[in-house]
Amino acid sequence: MKEQQKEAVVLFSGGLDSTTVLAIAQAEGYLCSCLSFRYGQRQEIELERARDIGARMGVRRHLILRLDLAAIGGSALTDDIAVPKDRAPDEMQNEIPITYVPGRNIIFLAHALAWGEVIGAADIFLGINAIDYSGYPDCRPDFLAAFEKMANLGTKNGCAGRPFSLHAPLQHLRKSEIIKLGLTLGVDYSLTHSCYDPQDGLACGRCDACRLRLQGFTEAGIVDPLRYVP
Repeated sequence: MKEQQKEAVVLFSGGLDSTTVLAIAQAEGYLCSCLSFRYGQRQEIELERARDIGARMGVRRHLILRLDLAAIGGSALTDDIAVPKDRAPDEMQNEIPITYVPGRNIIFLAHALAWGEVIGAADIFLGINAIDYSGYPDCRPDFLAAFEKMANLGTKNGCAGRPFSLHAPLQHLRKSEIIKLGLTLGVDYSLTHSCYDPQDGLACGRCDACRLRLQGFTEAGIVDPLRYVP
């Protein structure tokens, strides 16, 4: 008798990291349902890319939830605050930038747990990274371990002996390693979106996300297929 495939929820932004994570989960045999958010971000291109990539990669479901984190504000991604540009790598690592969205990963993961309980998915995949990242506190391994413990104390799944497992397969990889891994899995990075401040559909090339992405492709010895502002 053929073993039934396990269900997984993948937190999915349509970016380089989350697309690689989706490919990893599918390669590991999971039936993947993607969860994206219209959370009040100032640009919609990431959701357009997420929808397109999800369809191309044949995900089982793709749910886009509406949240209003813009009403809370406090981030350059949701508020009328300038996105930092041209920051050096060490500066990214040593301070929490204004592009940090207060509580975002906590909020997103909580929704992933809720949906996972409904669709029978005890495995949650996300693309956080603790090496090449912009100093976000909710990308650290100790945060993820603490959240998983909390999740299994406060959910029906956890109480019923069906604990959640949170998977962050990119957490200890450099961006160049992520890119190389994704390419072996057939990821088309020209479809992904990383930029915090796109202009007419083109990546700015100067925000933290663009600089980390470009650095990763350079270190991997591969040309980034994304289109950038001239």
